[in-house]
Amino acid sequence: MFVVVGVSGGIAAYKTVSLVRALVTAGHTVQVVPTEDALHFVGRTTWEAVSRHPVTTSVHEDVAEVRHVALGARADLVIVAPATAHTLARMAGGLADDLLTVTLLSTTAPVVVAPAMHTAMWEHPATRANLDVLTARGVLVVGPDDGPLTGGDSGPGRMSEPDDIASAALALVSARDDLAGLTVAVSTGGTREPIDPVRYLGNRSSGTQGTAIALAAADRGAQVRLVAGFTDDGVLDPAVRHPRITVTRIETAAHLSDAMRDAASGADVAVMVAAVADYRVAEPSDHKLRKEDGPPRLELVENPDVLAELVATRADGQTIVGFAAETVADDAELRARGRRKRARKGVDLLAVNAVGWQRGFGTGDNAVIVLDATDHVVGEVAGDKRAVAEGLWDAVLRVR
Repeated sequence: MFVVVGVSGGIAAYKTVSLVRALVTAGHTVQVVPTEDALHFVGRTTWEAVSRHPVTTSVHEDVAEVRHVALGARADLVIVAPATAHTLARMAGGLADDLLTVTLLSTTAPVVVAPAMHTAMWEHPATRANLDVLTARGVLVVGPDDGPLTGGDSGPGRMSEPDDIASAALALVSARDDLAGLTVAVSTGGTREPIDPVRYLGNRSSGTQGTAIALAAADRGAQVRLVAGFTDDGVLDPAVRHPRITVTRIETAAHLSDAMRDAASGADVAVMVAAVADYRVAEPSDHKLRKEDGPPRLELVENPDVLAELVATRADGQTIVGFAAETVADDAELRARGRRKRARKGVDLLAVNAVGWQRGFGTGDNAVIVLDATDHVVGEVAGDKRAVAEGLWDAVLRVR
């Protein structure tokens, strides 16, 4: 595949070197197109060394070839990383004042941008408006992440990691329309059950896997109803901006039950990924429970089983998919627990994965085993959470 990697002028350009190397190592042909400002951060020699191709910023070289048109026409994929606020504004405005922007205007290939800027610039209404314009045109936005920024500040605006950008970009190119015409309901994130106005019972779910499943479905043509509990900062941003995804926010298991019942109504597929608190406090306190009052005694009552409710109220032809996160000693125990849970729930598919302190929750990778209604393994997929999402949808299509 021929990939154009545009680099705009930000300190995060140093991370793009790893992105280019990863694409080249994976066997793709990569042409780096930096802006003049980008060369102040990473020089031409470095780009030529990692891409193995000559690099220029000018439209006045290779004039006979009409270089920018040739690059745009040849590209199978265009990635802009980092995409500064200035570059996003130029893209949204259709400006064409260097090799990168004229290439972007002349290509029909999928375009991916990985924003990187200070939090104040990322949150500015002008930047948000430019992103709305670009996403409406079909540009995929990856990130930014929340974390330390140049100058000692911290917040959203940090460019996503190169592996995450490459994974999302390559998935976009290989995306199919095999879910076109389907409506799917997906839940993600964790629920929180109040103890008092300050505290709650919750879990470690980041919402990343469920959001990846929603994005994969939408990119493959489905209309997606995403019901989201509490998620890590920035996780939902790509879903909120996706034209085929509607997002409903919830807090408690009871809220999730109501929202998923509505979302699943009329849906062809319902995927229950959210990490639901099994119990809630029977009578949450209206005031903060204080140490001087002594250890609190909490009476817990069982929450509704949202997945079982979906199965009980399913429409003819609807496919129900559940998730099970288990702490296990080995794969044999994982499969055994998965089969028992699938039988209890009565789902068409159950994706079961092992979790632990450093596994499953809060990580970029996952590994699932997918069981069908006869308890046979119909899928095993490991990798980043977008790859797991794609594998899950492949399994759904097989059983449908």
